[in-house]
Amino acid sequence: MEFMQSHKVEMLGIAVALVAVGATTAFYLYLTKKPKGCLDPENFKEFKLVKRTQLSHNVAKFKFALPTPMSVLGLPIGQHMSCRGKDSLGEEVTKPYTPTTLDSNVGYFELVIKMYPQGRMSHHFREMREGDYLAVKGPKGRFKYQPGQVKAFGMVAGGTGITPMYQEELDTIASNFPQRFAVYYVLNQPPVGWDGGVGFVSKDMIQTHCPGPAPDIQILRCGPPPMNKAMAAHLDALGYTAQMQFQF
Repeated sequence: MEFMQSHKVEMLGIAVALVAVGATTAFYLYLTKKPKGCLDPENFKEFKLVKRTQLSHNVAKFKFALPTPMSVLGLPIGQHMSCRGKDSLGEEVTKPYTPTTLDSNVGYFELVIKMYPQGRMSHHFREMREGDYLAVKGPKGRFKYQPGQVKAFGMVAGGTGITPMYQEELDTIASNFPQRFAVYYVLNQPPVGWDGGVGFVSKDMIQTHCPGPAPDIQILRCGPPPMNKAMAAHLDALGYTAQMQFQF
């Protein structure tokens, strides 16, 4: 665990995580009854940046205040929101992001952003300072989680695609619910002493670490387009039907 914690920042940018989780896991249940959220699906609303924490040379955590200390963002599990900003030419740009916080984190939400040199929205976040405001609209997304909808989920995520599946600390969940939740990390350039997977996610890794094909399971995937295409091919070859798969 100590080794995993020390490399958590690096993994946000380059890791692929395969996760298996029982759909009835207790930490989801509180989501069934929650107050009205602050998001508006039709109109952008502005939220103040109250803390910026640099995690690595190109990754930072942005903490935004909600209107009151007891406000919740109102973003359902598996959905995302649109963030609006300006690129290096001053032109408006909008991009979807998923917070790393849940509605149990009252009064604020956080985004962990990897800022790419040529990224248009990356420029906006790179220039943001505490006290600035971010325009946000949502929730958005086709995925709608309902407790008990399947027996188990398998989740395959890579790069910044980890964030839709990172709304709680993965290692902590695995430790607290060892019979219902497991996580397996894969790095294509691992540090010395790494004992997880190496390379890219393979059919064998999916078969070993995710629930097998069945009508009451679902595999969720999120990542760069080449990865999504490769994972779809692996899942098809392993016998997962279209109904058993969901791509963010």
